[in-house]
Amino acid sequence: METAATAAPAWGFFSSFLLLAFGTLVAALLGAAHRLGLFYQLMHKVDTASIRHGGENVAAVLKAHGVRFLFTLVGGHISPLLVACEKLGIRVVDTRHEVTAVFAADAVARLTGTVGVAAVTAGPGLTNTVTAVKNAQIAQSPVLLLGGAASTLLQNRGALQAVDQMSLFRPLCKFCASVRRVRDIIPTLRAAMAAAQSGTPGPVFVELPLDVLYPYFMVQKEMVPAKPPKGLMSRAVHWYLANSLANLFAGAWEPQPEGPLPLDIPQASPQQVQRCVEILSRAKRPLMLIGSQALLPPTSADKLRVAVETLGIPCFLAGMARGLLGRNHPLHFRQNRRAALKKADVVVLAGTVCDFRLSYGRVLSRSSKIIVVNRDRKEMLINSDIFWKPQEAVQGDVGSFVVKLVEGLRGQMWASDWAEELRQADQQKEQTFREKALMPVAQHLNPVRVLQLVEDTLPDNSILVVDGGDFVGTAAYLVKPRGPLCWLDPGAFGTLGVGAGFALGAKLCRPDAEVWCLFGDGAFGYSLIEFDTFVRHKIPVMALIGNDAGWTQISREQVPSLGSNVACGLAYTDYHKAAQGLGAQGLLLSRENEDQVVKVLRDAQQQCQDGHPVVVNILIGRTDFRDGSIAM
Repeated sequence: METAATAAPAWGFFSSFLLLAFGTLVAALLGAAHRLGLFYQLMHKVDTASIRHGGENVAAVLKAHGVRFLFTLVGGHISPLLVACEKLGIRVVDTRHEVTAVFAADAVARLTGTVGVAAVTAGPGLTNTVTAVKNAQIAQSPVLLLGGAASTLLQNRGALQAVDQMSLFRPLCKFCASVRRVRDIIPTLRAAMAAAQSGTPGPVFVELPLDVLYPYFMVQKEMVPAKPPKGLMSRAVHWYLANSLANLFAGAWEPQPEGPLPLDIPQASPQQVQRCVEILSRAKRPLMLIGSQALLPPTSADKLRVAVETLGIPCFLAGMARGLLGRNHPLHFRQNRRAALKKADVVVLAGTVCDFRLSYGRVLSRSSKIIVVNRDRKEMLINSDIFWKPQEAVQGDVGSFVVKLVEGLRGQMWASDWAEELRQADQQKEQTFREKALMPVAQHLNPVRVLQLVEDTLPDNSILVVDGGDFVGTAAYLVKPRGPLCWLDPGAFGTLGVGAGFALGAKLCRPDAEVWCLFGDGAFGYSLIEFDTFVRHKIPVMALIGNDAGWTQISREQVPSLGSNVACGLAYTDYHKAAQGLGAQGLLLSRENEDQVVKVLRDAQQQCQDGHPVVVNILIGRTDFRDGSIAM
């Protein structure tokens, strides 16, 4: 009896162990079957006779989201999606460098309020886009980057152009996904498009391995050996490959919704708006700084413009908000922003950030009441723990917030002497520019005078693209965008090389507009080859190059502080002739024809109207806005 009593617990323990082990084995087998797609394949078959391919699914989603342009540099990894987009009427525009394709998609996103799309091949094709993707992240542009990749089973096995692309783009993108089965293309792309536009907009990345894009018969030929295997191990490998192929294509062509998902856009609460209304209603010297975020959907540029005019608060405009109030508006001020901020008693930072552009918040007066509104809370409060403190911080859509302010402050008036004070300061600064325009130069053209003539010549239907340092910095003071969404600059990342891509996207979005690109000669080096793209695709844009033969913005600081001009010197290169070699039109402005600046600009306009891209090479002296000197 003692032996039986002792054995009973032991047997119970052993049976429990067996049951646990069996359950674990069953769970492991079920998990393996799930990972291998065996259960899914029981209900969703593979159409082995179909010649359809995953590129068609990509194109269908893009078409359903209203995408009109796909920018690319061709590569075998992505050929199916390029062909499919062309068949669906999406215009495929190939560039000479992948970074240009992403910059062009960025411009489309900014000007249309939709997602701009670029597709590049695997490995070096994707690594070439990193700068443009980071620029889009900092500029908060909703860009979808589609990247090719090695076949799913060949990743991490030494395949051609195979790198860990996901790790590369996760820090740069709001959303990153690698599609592993054809049936996942549509839902993944829909989620990516929604993520790009929701919250704080930004770039997203979807990796599309080669075997999810090509048709079944081509993938089968590459993946599964034609001859039947003989050995046990070979048969197991053959089964695994055949099953992977089946799981890759199971349910690939079953109907799925392709259209846009709902977007998540933060909004200010009524209580927050009311508190801001109360602060502004007591203001004597209010001031608004409006940044790019204010131009994001759902509030249209025209509706925002009306709201700002109705509000009646003097304002400074930056980024994509430049031109919001047109060329000359009594509420818009361009000069002496730092002094104005020190005098204002209430400052509204509407999509403007206290980073280096506002001296990290140090330009704000301690006695001013600061209202800050931004979709991104971290960005909204940057440096508020050190140099400034908001009276009211509102996480929400900027354009919608401004419209709601108008509703709460309707009928509110502010003393005209505040705006008049700002206007007089503006006029004084502009007078200094007029004086600088008259200063003689030793050999070349006065850049201030040239830019004044550009300002006088610029048509109302123009879009300004700016890419450079010294020349563009001067232009930012003197050349005025004619309306909302008519100014494209790189944004806070300060990226050189955006010009050709931005111009490409801008002209495609607005074919009736004249696209004027203002380049420094250093920055133009990045964009020159893309005049081949403009010629091939019949995209007439006009480039004005401020050619002072150097990286002058750097040289101006480097020489006095370090005593050397090393690496800052360039040549007075014949960029207009280089453009002619690419099939574009090229014109030269120099001392020899300085009395014909307007005529040359008009000739360039006519060339663009006739369908030709044009480069105007302008030989200029160097201007220092700190002391007004102009060097040779």
